[in-house]
Amino acid sequence: MTDEYFMQQAINEAKKAFEADEIPIGAVVVLNETIIGRGHNQVELLNDPTAHAEMIALTAATNYMGAKYLTNCTLYVTIEPCLMCCGALHWSKVARIVWGADDLKNGHRKYTEDRHPFHPKTTVTNGILSEECARLMKDFFLGKR
Repeated sequence: MTDEYFMQQAINEAKKAFEADEIPIGAVVVLNETIIGRGHNQVELLNDPTAHAEMIALTAATNYMGAKYLTNCTLYVTIEPCLMCCGALHWSKVARIVWGADDLKNGHRKYTEDRHPFHPKTTVTNGILSEECARLMKDFFLGKR
C-alpha cells in the first residue's frame, strides 16, 4: 500500500462531499495499512462549522481505537488542513499527516507561516495526487459561479 493508494481513498471521500454539495474534502486515517476512520465535509448537512473531513475521520478512528491518541496512525486528507483541524490533529498525536493540494486561502500555513502546528513527533508529507485533489475543488467552485 502506498501514499497514492490511501490518498485515492481520501479522494473517494471528497467525491462523496462533492455529490452532497459540500466542499469536496475527504480524509482517511490509516493504522498498519488498514483504514480505521473515514470522513468528508458535512458542514452543510450537520449545520456544524466543525464538521470537516479531518474531524470526522479522527472521531471515527478514535472510536475504533477506543483511545484519544492516534500515535501510530497516518491521516490522509485531500487539502491542507485548516487551523482548527491542526488543533485536533495536534491533540490526537497522529504520527503522520499527508495532504494532497495546498490551500493558500484557508490552509493552516496562512496563519502559522510554515511553523509546525502539529504534535512535535508528527511528520508531514504534502503534494500527493495534488492535481486531482485541487481539480475537485476547482470544479466544485466553478459550479458555484
